[in-house]
Order: sequence, then C-alpha cells, then structure tokens
Amino acid sequence: MMNADAILEARDIHAWYGSSHILHGVDLRIERGRTVGLLGRNGMGKSTLIRSLLGHVVQRSGRIVVRGHDLSNARPHQVARCGVGYVPEGRGIFPNLSVRENLVMAARPGVDGRRDWPLERILATFPRLAERIDHPGAQLSGGEQQMLSIGRALMTHPDLIILDEATEGLAPLVVQEIWRVIETIRGNGIAALIVDRDYRRVATHADSLVVMRKGQVALAGPAERLAHSPELAELLGV
Repeated sequence: MMNADAILEARDIHAWYGSSHILHGVDLRIERGRTVGLLGRNGMGKSTLIRSLLGHVVQRSGRIVVRGHDLSNARPHQVARCGVGYVPEGRGIFPNLSVRENLVMAARPGVDGRRDWPLERILATFPRLAERIDHPGAQLSGGEQQMLSIGRALMTHPDLIILDEATEGLAPLVVQEIWRVIETIRGNGIAALIVDRDYRRVATHADSLVVMRKGQVALAGPAERLAHSPELAELLGV
C-alpha cells in the first residue's frame, strides 16, 4: 500500500533502452511539499529515472503512483495532468514563440483549481522575462530561457515540479537567481525533485537526498545528515 503522505511514490522501477537495462529496482518517495535532491555521477541513471517517472521511457516496469493515481503505464500528458510540472535539461522552449506565448500556452489551473502562479506573478518573479515579453524564445540568453522554462512549468500550477539540471551552463548571477526561485517554490508548498551537479546547493535546498549508482539507489536520507558524509563524497567522487 502506498504512503498517503506521498505526492509521488515509485517502487521497483526498472527501465531499458533497447537491450540496455538502465534502472534496476529503484524506489523513490516524494512527500507533499518536500524537496528531494537526486544526485549521482554522470551515467548513473538520474535522467532515465526522471524520464521513467514522466512516462517518456516506454520500456519500464514497476509501480508509479502520483496523488493516489496509478500512473505505472501512463503517457507523459497523463502524468502532467496529475499535477507534475517538468523543467527539462535543455529547457525545451519554443524558439519561434514569444515569451508571452511560451508561458500562456502552458497555463492551466492546478488539479485542485489553484491559480497561484498567473502570468503576472511569473513576470514579477522573473523581471527579465517581463522586459522581453514580446521577444521570441530564440533571442533569449541561456539564463533567460531557463527562467522561461521554470515559469512555464509553474503556470501549470503543479503539486510537484521536476527540475533536471536547472543551472547547468549558466552564469553565476543567473544561477543564484534560479536557486532563489527554487527556494520560493519550496516555500509555496510545491514538492520538488531536483537534479543538479552542485551537490552542496542541492543539499542546502533539499529536505532529503537520493544518490544513484549504476541504476540503483546507493544512498538516501535527510539532506542535513548526508551533506557532509564520507559516503556521499565517495559516491560523487568529490
């Protein structure tokens, strides 16, 4: 029986790309309003786990429950409709649409009717987007595109937001701004799953950490306890 406090619970997740067996029995639980940091070296299965949870990996097995709904065999649009927002690695914005169009096309009430993140709040949170409201996505800097991707996910009023490498390749000042917004999201009671190479920042902003190695969970527990543990350092090679 799944945990009633969990916004997402995954059990015994296996995933394949063709004949390659990538995930080997991964368990993951994200409680309502809590932030989980997903860590691990490159190639350990973090992105495959995210893609499996979102329904992008077709060759998968195990059980995935979101807000009490069994989404084990769901397609990506069905996962999104259950209140899961996604900020993909690479941002995934529409280059020919304006900032306004990129945001508005995604807007919808939350599954419980919430409208906490209307366009006005997104633009207040990201003033640089307000300044470029009519510019096409292709004309934005990398940092601005990342802000747009996060803003678009928030306009779906998610109960859970998944951020895959949200600060990769960005200038330090932009990185600082992205983490500020992540903390705002956390303060608004939205659960989050965060993948980022800066494990120290992740540990600072997360309630718990899950560390992967070779397609399995090698270490998991409260962020405060694991942040400076020798096991974490060994697994990450730092």
